[in-house]
Order: sequence, then structure tokens, then C-alpha cells
Amino acid sequence: MIPLTVARIAAITGAALDGPVDPDALVTGPVVIDSRQAAPGALFAALPGSRVDGHDFAAAAVAAGAVATLGSRPTGGPALIVPDVPAALAALARAVVDLLPDLVVVGITGSAGKTTTKDLTAHLLATLGPTVAPPNSFNNEIGHPLTVLRADAGTRYLISELSARGPGHIAALCRIAPPRLGAVLCVGNAHAGEFGGQQGIAAAKSELPAALPADGVALLNADDPLVAAMAARTAARVVTFGRSAGADLRAQDVSLDRLSRPRFRLVTTRGSAQVELRLHGEHNVTNALAAAGLAAELGMDLPEIAARLSEATAGSKWRMEVTQRPDGVVVVNDAYNASPEAMTAALTALGVMAAGGRAYAVLGPMTELGERSAEFHEQAGVVAARTGLTGIIAVGEAAAPILTGAKSVPGYAGELLAVPDADAAVAAVTERLRPGDIVLVKASRVIGLETVALALARPGDAS
Repeated sequence: MIPLTVARIAAITGAALDGPVDPDALVTGPVVIDSRQAAPGALFAALPGSRVDGHDFAAAAVAAGAVATLGSRPTGGPALIVPDVPAALAALARAVVDLLPDLVVVGITGSAGKTTTKDLTAHLLATLGPTVAPPNSFNNEIGHPLTVLRADAGTRYLISELSARGPGHIAALCRIAPPRLGAVLCVGNAHAGEFGGQQGIAAAKSELPAALPADGVALLNADDPLVAAMAARTAARVVTFGRSAGADLRAQDVSLDRLSRPRFRLVTTRGSAQVELRLHGEHNVTNALAAAGLAAELGMDLPEIAARLSEATAGSKWRMEVTQRPDGVVVVNDAYNASPEAMTAALTALGVMAAGGRAYAVLGPMTELGERSAEFHEQAGVVAARTGLTGIIAVGEAAAPILTGAKSVPGYAGELLAVPDADAAVAAVTERLRPGDIVLVKASRVIGLETVALALARPGDAS
């Protein structure tokens, strides 16, 4: 963060000073919402939560060196009091962006693949200049401004991962840090229950290209008709990517190795280069193309893009994270989140990795799918069964339709098992696994099935 006095932050956020606070004290960052991350010069933002209230930890943050607390009520220590802490964070982040005129903001959105594309883009742009990108999935009204506030006078590129749970959310995030380049990956059914269907989701995702300036660049997935149609929503120059013949950046000759790692030829108007990804799953071809397009628009040459993509590893945890145990069992931890499209992609990758051998899928529910939830879960079961898995284990009552879908596939003879929770899933899989088997674990984040994958990857490790 760029250094700002307490008085300047109060003016930006409309805060009232409270307690023993020095208006001239300098906040140098970081801005944190976890008191354990506070350090000398920090600003601690106190947020109320479902289980704890950040205001209760203000004293600990100040003791660790925080200059003050940004909160909605007095804490007994130095504080800036505002009626709405998230709104104050947004205002502060926008002010920081305005004070960094040379900062190039890159926005990424889509129903699936945002985090991986963000990580790949950050890996590429870091060679061009100092780059700030969100950790994991800091992509909402809290994580986004916290990421922006990490930028300082030396930052050249700021990468924003933009999510939405309703209309107007992405537009609001774009107002905090106006992007000059934006990539839209796909329109799927994630959060379909919140938007009323794919058309509503498409309208929300189109808020990114709509926010781009006339001298900006919109990178749109030519393989997704709903994304390609967003060209009509932007004043920016449009660049397309995908596997379609007419795409400006496209992947040709795609193949997969035994661990479902894609190889392809990256073809552009300036030539072509071979890419061999270290990420797992054919769906990552689209993510790599989007990252390549962003880097190319910012001046990176094609050979370097291909080389950097080929050396990139997963930058965020629990996304097609592959662990091979000493006994040869392969555990695929893709439990960070799930949507119908992401579930299909993971199961498809599992089928490639199994190559006719024994494979299990431990699948939990996908949340926020609305009235079509049962239908989407049944479809996932159909995909799993057609993959020819040795067994499908559904965790929790909401995942039961997965087994219904699998049963509907003619000739499928794999084992179908319903278990109530994560502990039961670990026990069920453990007693079935043999050396050389492959097991995939996937569900929506709130289900917490990463505990299953971690237990299977480290059998006997209580941690």
C-alpha cells in the first residue's frame, strides 16, 4: 500500500477519529481483516462475522503494530469509525488506484477457471514488471479491495479476479479498480439459483467488458456463444481466444498425457509455439489461452509466453491438486469449489488419468443451483458413470441425485455409495483403495471436502 496518514484515510472514507489516534500517524500497510496478520504500519479492518466480530480483536491488532482500526464502533484503541466498513475499504482502494496513474488493471471473470487464469496471468506478467494478484479466490467485495490495497508506487500490473452473486456486483468491483484489459472465460451455471439461469449469469459477466474503456482490450472466449456475444457490450477492442478456427489466439493439436496434462500448439496472428502445461485437465487449455492473450496484449512475445506457461504450476490450493502416494495411489484434490461445468471437467480429467484402470470419485453437493439443483447433480452422475469409474461416493443428502443419475446410465456396473459426511467418506474410500488407484474429491467449498482429500493423500497423518 502507498503510505497514507490516518487523517488522509479518514478524509477518503468519511471516518470519524476515535480513541488515542494520531491524525499524522502513517499507515504503510498492509490492510488486514485478520488480527494475526497485523504488522507495524498496518490498518486493521474490523468486520462482523457469523461466528466472531473483528472489533473484538482490535486490541490484538494494535498490539501487533497496527496504527489503527477501521471499524463501525469504538474499540477502546485508535480507530477510524465508519458506518460501513466494506464501503470504506472500497473507497480507500479506489483512492489508491487513482494515486497510481501508471498502474495497469487486468480483470478476469467467468463461471469457472477464474482463479487458475489469474494465477497463470500473474506468472506471465511478473516477468514484465511488479505484479499484484489476489491470493486464492479474493474476488468479492472484501477480497477485491484488500488486493487492490497491496499495490504501491512500484506496482506495474494489478490483476483482479471478479466474482458475482448478483447483478451489479462485477460492475461495482470494476468501479473500485477500473480495468483496462478484461477476459471473460465462460458462462456456466455456477450460482444459477442467484441469477435465474444462464442469461442472467451472462448479463452479470458482461459487466466486465462493459466497464472497459475505448482504448482497452476485451478478451472473449470464442468457443462460448454467450461470451462471444459480449463483443456488443464493450467499447474496447475485442480479441478472441479458444479452439474455434476463427479465434485470434487458438489452441491446435491438443493432446493429454497420462496425468491429463494438456499439450497444444498456441497459434496467433504473429506465429505459433508449443505449450506443455503442468496443470491437470483439458479445461485448462482455455485458461492458458486467456492468460496468453492478456500477456500478449501487454507486450510479451510468443516464445516467452509459451515457455512461461509450460513451467507454471498450480498457484492456488485444492484445484486439481495431484498427489501420488508411496503405494501408487493418486489423489486429485479439486475440492475448492464446484459448478456443473467444473464438475464435468474434473470427471473428464479423472477418466483420462484412469486410462481404463480403477478410479473413484468422492463427490459432494454443488450449491446455489436453484430449482435445477437436482437436475445438475443427476447430470454429474451421468458424466461420472460414463467415465467408467470403479465407484462413485456421494457425500451428504444433497449429493444423492448424483447416484440417481449414475444409475440411469445403461450398463454401468460401478459401485454406488451414499455416505453422510466427510469422515464416512474417508473410511469408505480407504477400505476400497488399492495400489495404483486414482481418487477424485470434488464439491462446493462450503462442504469442506478438502479434509477428505488431505486425509487420503496423507493416510495416518492426523493433521
